[in-house]
Amino acid sequence: MPFRLIFPESYNKRAARFLKRHPEAVTQYEKTLKLLELNPHHPSLRLHALSGKLAGLHSVSINMTYRITLELIVTESEIILVNVGDHEAVY
Repeated sequence: MPFRLIFPESYNKRAARFLKRHPEAVTQYEKTLKLLELNPHHPSLRLHALSGKLAGLHSVSINMTYRITLELIVTESEIILVNVGDHEAVY
């Protein structure tokens, strides 16, 4: 069963800035979103729970440099996207 990705306005603004600064990552970003929608537990996404001030959120990898933080609501099959950027920007 596919998951439904939810794009809050705050995420859309961050994603637009990220993609403008990193046009080379657009294809990988789109591929990551498609895979996240189909199977958030796919090994290539490297899904993991975050701790500390980001406890309750998860992270997936776009590539070795860029990440997407998200709220994974498994019971409702929804994934709420929170932030996108490099390691320092999202953590």
